[in-house]
Amino acid sequence: MNWLIADEIIKNALIEDGVYGDISTNSIVSKSSLCSVELIVKENGVIAGLDVFKRVFDLLGNVEVEFNVKDGEKVENKQVIGIIKGNTMNVLKGERIALNFLQRMSGIATITNRMVEKLYGTKAKLLDTRKTTPNLRIFEKYSVKAGGGCNHRFSLSDGVMLKDNHIQAAGGIKNAVKLAKENTSFVRKIEVEVESIEEVKEALESGVDIIMLDNMSIENMKEAVRIIDGKAITEASGNVSIDKIKSIAETGVDYISCGALTHSVKALDISMKNLIIKK
Repeated sequence: MNWLIADEIIKNALIEDGVYGDISTNSIVSKSSLCSVELIVKENGVIAGLDVFKRVFDLLGNVEVEFNVKDGEKVENKQVIGIIKGNTMNVLKGERIALNFLQRMSGIATITNRMVEKLYGTKAKLLDTRKTTPNLRIFEKYSVKAGGGCNHRFSLSDGVMLKDNHIQAAGGIKNAVKLAKENTSFVRKIEVEVESIEEVKEALESGVDIIMLDNMSIENMKEAVRIIDGKAITEASGNVSIDKIKSIAETGVDYISCGALTHSVKALDISMKNLIIKK
């Protein structure tokens, strides 16, 4: 985790939530008040984001957080996974922000893990995409890895990916690949998105490194994998769901990318409960 980036995200979230102060807490809690409160999971899943949760309170100060689980572990409904102790004002001020991060990150890890389990017995690996929440990519891609998945590009500068609009802008796959090879370093891999068997053949002839089979039928994916025959890495993409991922993997593709891991995830239900004021 890059904490220079992570800290800025957390600080901005705290500012957004308390730009004019926490008027509820400030009106009823003394500055010297101390408390403890439990961190409780309210449904089965995979936990991710514990360090981010703790960092919220580190930045607020005078709060200690202890966990009895680690990121990537499976958790169960009603399980107490940690305890927060310290200044009551800061515990209450940080509660919602800390939980927002932890719940979303754990939701991503949970759906990722469920999809990865569907891939057992195949060679396919699950990838995320750049369809992430703006400014939260570092947290969301971390969560995919915590759930057992793999990361695709973190940013536009990580590799050349020529999608449909790039190809149209260049006038076709061959010219797009030719221009990419001429204008980027040889150390950069080139990936091309294709939607038909004809485009698969054109991409192969152009000497690309990775061929993305976009929104293809299972039958066409099988044929594409047969034609490619190891001459390029294969990636399946487009409308990937937990119900379809096993059949996609059985086509023989190397990777399966799924935007839904991050763009439409359900947060895992987690709460801070049973607060006790220390006399």
